[in-house]
Amino acid sequence: MKRNPIKKVIILVSILAIPGFLFFYLLPHFAKNRYKSLPIFGEKVVATTFHTVKGKKIPDTIYHLVPDFKLVNQHSDTVSWKSFENKIVVLNLFHAGAKKQQASKYIKQLSDGYEQKPLVKFVSLSVDPADIGLIKNFAANFKAKEGKWDFLAGDTAQTYPLIRQGLLLDVIANESDGKNSFIFSNKIVLIDNLHRIRGIYDADSAEANAKLEDEIKVLIAEYLRNVKDGR
Repeated sequence: MKRNPIKKVIILVSILAIPGFLFFYLLPHFAKNRYKSLPIFGEKVVATTFHTVKGKKIPDTIYHLVPDFKLVNQHSDTVSWKSFENKIVVLNLFHAGAKKQQASKYIKQLSDGYEQKPLVKFVSLSVDPADIGLIKNFAANFKAKEGKWDFLAGDTAQTYPLIRQGLLLDVIANESDGKNSFIFSNKIVLIDNLHRIRGIYDADSAEANAKLEDEIKVLIAEYLRNVKDGR
């Protein structure tokens, strides 16, 4: 008995269509896990509040946050977290009187690459309060773009607690022979839009720099995914 050719065609089309259907159906689910979430640095505290996932109550976690600040930038503007609302921030420490400016040179390279990407901002924070009068020319030497890269300075009563307790970096001021010298972390800090530290990188390491560049992209993807999901 001859088989119906139309039936054979329908079966063949169905077999060929199923893999494509599964691909387009499952792609959004796999895309959500395309990037591994970055760690959150600092002390974590389990809160007394909960959130629900698939009917199960999960304790909330309170993460370390970089506290707010009010510092002056190279344009004599007062800058705070409000200035970086819903932005990803890449930050380094600097001293205008230092001979080597390796971290700032690298930040220059990064900021130029992200010039057309408003989600990412760059901040260089001085460890010397005397830099308040120098940051305008210092920033000009690096051709820092206004609104993209801020050089900040202020009194150590504010900057040092911010550096040590907030950014989890080291800084020491030493006065000898009437001259001030500074020892500070040659690190770059990646901060998300919620003011949480998501990465700390050695500015002198090519491997660490490559990791930072990759993880900026991961953080951008995480932010955009959260916005899409309404989080």
